Amino acid sequence: MAEDVTRILEAVSRGEEDAAERLLPLVYDDLRRLARQRVARESREGVSEPTSLVHDAYLRLVGPAGGGSWANRAHFFAAAAEAMRRILVEKARNADREKRGGGRKRVALHDNSAADSDPPIELLDLDNALKKLEAIDPQMSDVVKLRYFVGLSIDETAEAMNIAPRSIDRHWTAAKAWLYREMDGVSRGSS
Repeated sequence: MAEDVTRILEAVSRGEEDAAERLLPLVYDDLRRLARQRVARESREGVSEPTSLVHDAYLRLVGPAGGGSWANRAHFFAAAAEAMRRILVEKARNADREKRGGGRKRVALHDNSAADSDPPIELLDLDNALKKLEAIDPQMSDVVKLRYFVGLSIDETAEAMNIAPRSIDRHWTAAKAWLYREMDGVSRGSS
């Protein structure tokens, strides 16, 4: 199936008309699982339902404005996670604007094996900190996106990025520490 997805992704990249229609049934369940994870990390107020989030993200990826080029299945799902993240951030920003500072969505930054004892963080603060991290260390930022937003394991992230798992683990640990420090400074009013 992964080979089928990769082949159809190449067809989408070439602009074949029916490729997007052939792709959706192959990736829908995985996209829905990914969307459920994203929505579960958000409070219920103002957050998309997983189905809506899948459809919005899919349209961004392969719709008229989309039609990107993906190297493989992992690259496509990383792009899907990024699209979902952006949709949720946009919704949080809109809610934040409407409430004039209130209504931020809380999320917890943790890896798949960690206990849920990590302190919750604001989605908008995470997005801002992640943009700063990307400017400083794009590779570390990519590790966060794949681990946190896509939900890949250390080994899966290593495979997707073509980097040793041990390096991914070091990047993940350093990125979490940097993000917590950065967001703690934001919550205290400094930057």
